[in-house]
Amino acid sequence: MAQQKYLHQRPIQNPFSSSHLSNSSLSNRPISLLSRNGLLLLLLALLVILGVFLPWAGSPLFPFPTNTLSPSQSKWRDYSLAQAVQFAAKNGTVIVCAVSYAYLPFLNNWLISVSRQKHQDKVLVIAEDYATLYKVNERWPGHAVLIPPAFDSQTAHKFGSQGFFNFTARRPQHLLQIVELGYSVMYNDVDMVWLQDPFKYLEGRHDAYFMDDMTAVDLYLLPQAAFPTGGLYFKNKTWVKDTKGKHVIIHNNYIVGFEKKIKRFRDYGLWLVDDHALESPLGNLE
Repeated sequence: MAQQKYLHQRPIQNPFSSSHLSNSSLSNRPISLLSRNGLLLLLLALLVILGVFLPWAGSPLFPFPTNTLSPSQSKWRDYSLAQAVQFAAKNGTVIVCAVSYAYLPFLNNWLISVSRQKHQDKVLVIAEDYATLYKVNERWPGHAVLIPPAFDSQTAHKFGSQGFFNFTARRPQHLLQIVELGYSVMYNDVDMVWLQDPFKYLEGRHDAYFMDDMTAVDLYLLPQAAFPTGGLYFKNKTWVKDTKGKHVIIHNNYIVGFEKKIKRFRDYGLWLVDDHALESPLGNLE
């Protein structure tokens, strides 16, 4: 499970400042488009184009033909992590999340809760596909960056799949890159909801802060009452009642399935996008 993490900066010594096809059997037989063979080949070519390329037209992986990118889209393709962090960070701190296109509704829900605590301006979205990069920067310029390669947004969110592993395995490297640039980083999964400002809980100067108990050097474990896991908050009503008013960030983990996560958030009044989408910097995505 991914946890909320807050990493402090350390001293930096040197910061990141058409293939040609031939066919011998056809080379000596010019084909007329008016001949029977020519017409068959033309129809076959059209079927290939219609059957292969058109289904991608509405796909998040192929929403914009690469040869017809707008100037703004081309700009975001060249947008570097160093540029993005410099833009988003406030007072040396940046809040980071990583998102694929399928999880944009969760991003929006999370952003509403972050906005209510007045910290949305320091959010940086690491887009895992170009559709997410373009969509976020269209609505909220400068707050999304893509670190190549881009993964298949249709499979990356399936828990336990190779795509899911590829999607999550890169996150520590992203955070390390930002720390090496000289910034402090708070990482959140987008299936979280903020109920209070978490920064007042980041006491002292430690290498890392975690919601769950993990072995690490100079680790600061955040209080469980303030930062409960989904396995505790959504399954232990007595504990929730006893700790009422102390909850800061709720993580909708310990459950598998996109729709199941949404339903559980709705059941507990934490799916904010239904009635409060305009509080998000992205607005209403539907």
